[in-house]
Amino acid sequence: MAKPSTSIKKKPAPKKPAAPPQAAAAFDRALPEIEALSPDRLITINLDIPRAVSQVLGVLPGLVALRPAIAEEFQKHDIALLDRLETYALAAWHAHLVYLSSRDPESALKPLVAEAVPLREDLLSDAEALARRGLLDAETVAEIRAGQGHIDTANDLVALSALFGESWCEIADRTAATEEEVKRAGEIGPQLLAALGVKEHGAGPGPTEAADRRARAFALLVHAYDQTRRAVAYLRWDEEDADTIAPSLYKGRGRAASSSDAAAAPEDAAPPGAAAPAPPGAGPAVAPPNTAAPGQR
Repeated sequence: MAKPSTSIKKKPAPKKPAAPPQAAAAFDRALPEIEALSPDRLITINLDIPRAVSQVLGVLPGLVALRPAIAEEFQKHDIALLDRLETYALAAWHAHLVYLSSRDPESALKPLVAEAVPLREDLLSDAEALARRGLLDAETVAEIRAGQGHIDTANDLVALSALFGESWCEIADRTAATEEEVKRAGEIGPQLLAALGVKEHGAGPGPTEAADRRARAFALLVHAYDQTRRAVAYLRWDEEDADTIAPSLYKGRGRAASSSDAAAAPEDAAPPGAAAPAPPGAGPAVAPPNTAAPGQR
């Protein structure tokens, strides 16, 4: 097979998660897999789930574009993991919101709204200024600006936190936005959505069940994304753009990274073409199917 040779010219930008109804529907679709997941496949939640979801949704179009090449090159690769990646991301997002509401079902909505609305506007104004200078993706910023209502405000804050956080090293000295504001946006967005959900639907599952489902949904997402990254790393070895197409979920966890699920990050992904480290309990990592060393392909 003649592999694609064009390099990726535009770095994918994080996207804001879907509205709660779409996320809930995705969770329902993934629920059989969530409930059937063996406990030994669960992994430590050591990154920020909202940011991870935003990142996966942002890179998804580029991954889908590579689907035919992945399916042809790796005939034993489980391409269904890529096909279900959006479902897993939104299911993890929904499970995270339910978990937040189970921890603090009495969160006061008005104070959250009072803080969220001006924070969104401040960060959005700064993002627009950075976009005009080519330092942030203008299309992503415009999409965030189009949001209306409390649900969009909450999702917009998640997207803004991910967008600033991803490029913080490059923009920290060129924006009025502070590290604390970026981190707070990543925290208050999910809190606001959780509070809106409790107001509309009442409290959901208890804390133990909610935590278990969140852990299972998170494990499904990370496994599917990691397996897809491994295929992309091999496929795009010569172009050296695999980390742009499918960046590690654990990158950018330094300054401006939200700490709501903070723990020590694991070793980053293996170099392109190498087997990625297996998550705890997932068994030994193996190289992508039908692979050969660079120069032997």
